[in-house]
Amino acid sequence: MRKLALLTLLSLSVSGCAGASQPWVELAGHRYTVELAVDEAQRARGLMFRDAMPEDHGMLFIHDVQAPQAYWMKNTKIPLDILYFDDNRTLVAQQRNVPPCSLGDACPAYPSNVPARYVLELNAGQADKLNLQDGSKLTFGPGIPTGQ
Repeated sequence: MRKLALLTLLSLSVSGCAGASQPWVELAGHRYTVELAVDEAQRARGLMFRDAMPEDHGMLFIHDVQAPQAYWMKNTKIPLDILYFDDNRTLVAQQRNVPPCSLGDACPAYPSNVPARYVLELNAGQADKLNLQDGSKLTFGPGIPTGQ
């Protein structure tokens, strides 16, 4: 009986910690739980085929080097704000309220037009809600790789 109680307690403590370790970023005083896209396959898939995303969630794309970036909405079902940040995690470009696209390879690209290292995708309207301006700073929670 004592072993069962100990195993149950251990299981509860481990599952409770799992939620606490989800990656997050802060932008303009708001915290977003993020999924990370750190390799080419994850970046290519992005948020494709998702029907919805919670309002306080997003996806953070981490590139190996700072360079001009361009994202598209191929097979993406939800409208997004695409926010581009440089090596210093400073907002350098924004593509707001980007609509879904079902045109496959004919979907248009949404470029940064300036070098960027990190790309944060949030539900469309979040940039307006936060009144984001270029120059805003992105803060990483613990465990998010910076590659620097």
